[in-house]
Amino acid sequence: MNLVHNAFQYTHAHGEVTIRAHAEHGRAFIDVEDECGGLGKGHTEQARPYGDRRGSGRSGLGLGLSISRRAVTANGGELHTRDLPGKGCIFSVELPLAAAATA
Repeated sequence: MNLVHNAFQYTHAHGEVTIRAHAEHGRAFIDVEDECGGLGKGHTEQARPYGDRRGSGRSGLGLGLSISRRAVTANGGELHTRDLPGKGCIFSVELPLAAAATA
């Protein structure tokens, strides 16, 4: 939820937020793509916290990505960031699928 909230918060006016999901090879994949304008030249996901992307008038502490990363890792998954310079970012969550319950 933090990734989706941040995507809406940081997307420029009249921009779009896209959420995609699929499963394969026992893993679930969820992508949250925003139109924030990108991370900027020379910034990597480790070097620039999500909150540093905010412009004027945008509130928050910038903890959404950190909280999301910890939650995903605690559940055996990974969180990746892809910068789309001049357009936005894609935050990708990869998690193991839960085993099917047997009755």
